[in-house]
Amino acid sequence: MEATNLKKAGILSLVLMLTFIGSWEIFWRSKGFKITYNDDVALWAVKRTKAYLPVNEATVFIGSSRIKFDIDIPTWEFIAGEKTVQLALVGTSPRKMLEYFANDVKFKGKLLLDVTEGLFYSRFPWANQSAIDAIKYYQNYSPSQKASAYINYGLESIFVFLEHRRFGLNELLRGVPLSKRAGVMVEPPFPKEFEWTTYDRQTYMAPKFLSDTNLQKRQTAIWAEFGALDKTPAISGDSLLMIFKEVKNNIDKIKSRGGQIAFIRPPSSGPWLQAETEVYPRKKYWDDMLAYTNTIGIHFQDYPETSSFICPEWSHLALNDAIIYTKHLVKTLEAKGWAFPNKLTTALNKINTKTFNHGF
Repeated sequence: MEATNLKKAGILSLVLMLTFIGSWEIFWRSKGFKITYNDDVALWAVKRTKAYLPVNEATVFIGSSRIKFDIDIPTWEFIAGEKTVQLALVGTSPRKMLEYFANDVKFKGKLLLDVTEGLFYSRFPWANQSAIDAIKYYQNYSPSQKASAYINYGLESIFVFLEHRRFGLNELLRGVPLSKRAGVMVEPPFPKEFEWTTYDRQTYMAPKFLSDTNLQKRQTAIWAEFGALDKTPAISGDSLLMIFKEVKNNIDKIKSRGGQIAFIRPPSSGPWLQAETEVYPRKKYWDDMLAYTNTIGIHFQDYPETSSFICPEWSHLALNDAIIYTKHLVKTLEAKGWAFPNKLTTALNKINTKTFNHGF
C-alpha cells in the first residue's frame, strides 16, 4: 500500500513539474520570444577552441558588442568561403584579448578588431574584466565543463526560458520597478525584447525592438545612464602613446607568425556618435593609431555605402544593415590584401535577411 502511494505521489509530482515547465515555456513564447542562447563564458570557450584554423580558412573577431551585432556571420561565411570565430565580449576592450592571442604562439590566423573608442581606450579595469574571466575559464576548461556546455546547447535549442540573462530569477527580479533612493545605484535592466544571440555568438536586434520606438528610447536612455554621452576628456599624451606601443607590440607578434590583423570602426549614430567624435577626434585616436601600428583599418565614415547608417539605439546596426556592412567589409578587406581564396564571386547582391535562418 505504501509503495503504491509513493508511486502515485511520484507520478503526480512529475505531472505537476511537466505542467509547470510547459506552461512557463508557452507563456514566454506567447510573448514573442524565440530560441536564443546564453552568451556566457561556457559558450565563449566552445568557440575559442576553433580559433586555430589556418589563416586562409577562418577569421577571428574580437572587440565589444558592435562587432557582434554588425557582422552577420552567415553572410560572411557564405561570401568569404571561410569559417568565423566570434570571440568579442560585450562591454569589453579588445586590448586584453589581443594581448592573449599575441602571446599564444599557436595562433597564426586572421584577427579582426572592433574599435569602440570608449572601451578601446578605457583607463578602467572593468573594461578588461570580461576578457580576463573568459580567458581564465578557457584555460581551466575541463572535460565535464565541455560536456555540460553541449548538454546546455541541446536544451537551450529547445526551451526559450533557459536563457538566464533574460528569464533567470535574478533578471526577472531586476525587472520589478523600484523607486530611486538617495545614494543607491540601481542598474537599469535592458528590454527583454532588445536582442537575440545565436549559437555562433552573433547578436541581432529582435523584430519587436525594431518596430517599437518606445523600446528604442528606453535603450538609448540606458546607454545615456551608462555614460555614452559623457564628454570627459579621453586619455592622451604619454598614456595614449603607451597604449599605441602596447597594441603595436602585440600586433607585431601575430604578424611575425604569419597572421593578419585589421581594425574596423563600426557605425554609430545620433548623440552617441556626436559624443564619440568630440571626445575621440578621429586623427588622434584612429588615424594616428593605424599609422603607429602599421595596420590596415576600415572606418565606416570613409565609404558611401556605410557612412549613412542609422543605428536604432545609437550603437548597433539592425540585421538588414549588418548584412550590407558585412558584404562591404569582406570586399574592402580583400582589396586591402586579406586572403579569401574560397570567396564567392557571384550573386552577392541577392543576399538578404531571408537568405539565411536567423531565427525569425
